[in-house]
Amino acid sequence: MDKTDFSGGSIPRRRFLELGLKSGIAVAVTPPLLTHMVSCGGHAAGLGRGLDADKECLDRVIAKALENGGEFADVYIEHRHSRQIIMEESAFRSGLYGISQGAGVRVISGDKTGYAYTEEITEENLMRAAQIASYVARNGKMVDPVPVKTVNRKSFVTVKMPLDVIADSERIEIMERANQAALDYDQRIRMAKIDYNDQVRSRVIANSEGLYIRDELPLLFFITEVMSDDGRNRHMARERISEHSGFELFEKDTPESVAERAAREAIAMLEAEDAPAGTMDVVMENGFGGVLIHEAVGHPLEADNIARGIGAFTGKMGKKVATDVFTMVDDGTIPNYRGTINFDDEGTQAQRNVLIEKGVLKGYMTDILSAKQLDLTRTGNGRRESFRHFPIPRMTNTFIEPGKDTPEDILADTPSGIYVQSLSGGSVNPVTGIFNFTCREAYLIENGRKTTPVKGATLVGSCMGVISNIDAVANDLAFGPGICCKGQMAEVTAGQPTVRIRGMNVGGSRS
Repeated sequence: MDKTDFSGGSIPRRRFLELGLKSGIAVAVTPPLLTHMVSCGGHAAGLGRGLDADKECLDRVIAKALENGGEFADVYIEHRHSRQIIMEESAFRSGLYGISQGAGVRVISGDKTGYAYTEEITEENLMRAAQIASYVARNGKMVDPVPVKTVNRKSFVTVKMPLDVIADSERIEIMERANQAALDYDQRIRMAKIDYNDQVRSRVIANSEGLYIRDELPLLFFITEVMSDDGRNRHMARERISEHSGFELFEKDTPESVAERAAREAIAMLEAEDAPAGTMDVVMENGFGGVLIHEAVGHPLEADNIARGIGAFTGKMGKKVATDVFTMVDDGTIPNYRGTINFDDEGTQAQRNVLIEKGVLKGYMTDILSAKQLDLTRTGNGRRESFRHFPIPRMTNTFIEPGKDTPEDILADTPSGIYVQSLSGGSVNPVTGIFNFTCREAYLIENGRKTTPVKGATLVGSCMGVISNIDAVANDLAFGPGICCKGQMAEVTAGQPTVRIRGMNVGGSRS
């Protein structure tokens, strides 16, 4: 990855912008993938020809990939330019401007996948990658590739203020506004850290079924961390916003609002007491609490483990796995959300997939390979971190559908327990479905009311256990952005309404 990096101690605003301008020029002269790309000649990527001129080259690469056998082959080409700026303790600490491009060739033969990639996109290198990838298919079943032809997919991403026309001074202003709003919230706010990230990723996908498709996806990710300190206790809070959109995201959700939400949590948790431990009812607030369902239920529903015959939901298609009030959906078509994709990294159209409906398992999330293995349709969930990775089944925007209750009624109907307002880290074993999560902001429930803030609470359970014990779902669906790691990183959104989980194991810090 070509990048310009400047970091160290405090960087004055003027000097920061000067450095950013120089780096911005370096990025600006790099040709965008979708207008200038590979000539597929024997030398470096040509800068004067459009992508449409390279279909014959891609046909040759795909034919090379299948010359030893194989049922499917594809070529994935990517160009990405990105920016990160960090402000901490009211000073700019670092900035990173990066450019990354490359291509990968994949061959599928039976249950085997061959994959090779190159960072220099020439026909010679693509042919070499195809030759290496084809090794897994030697002496296997052979198919004749179909010449590639442009295919159009519906787009779910709109941009009003493109990121590449935004001056660094505007980014800096947004960060300074968030920093000041956090510090102004309360005198006990001691420090704020603002992390601004944006990127534009361009993709080209061609495969042996004759598909040729391309698009460009902008992504903006804005994180505010706030630390409070009253001389006795400290608390670090975090708030994030992210969408596939342009700079208009900050008109919809201002930097001041983001900072104030983080500051509110930081101040509220200064009064936290040690959490009790035991089996108790848990009410989870709407929004990014959905990360628990993402981890505990979503990952076990990704079809690669199912195809291997392992995982909590193996063999349960069409069976009752949850309560009647529980419906879970993965939907890559919600306009502009962080997990939204026009099409996945295999070229399959994004769609709405109902995974569990009124407690009954309806489907898994598939890529091309797992769909073939399980004799299922492709759901548009084949995703990859970059051209250096081959696609695997991944979530997009995953959430619990809203129910009929109100959050107020659910809380009032819960005599005692824990009210979870936000989660921190967590993990799940996709084979067993066992998970654990740390609560970053939580409160006691006493007599149907949210009362004392508590710290050190941990939720422990299994995917089947948690969805079998959700007995109330509210009508207040909300979402939060996240980063999902499954050997590869992926942009996702998790969401849920307020829900109640009966009899959950809660680990606490109270002695």
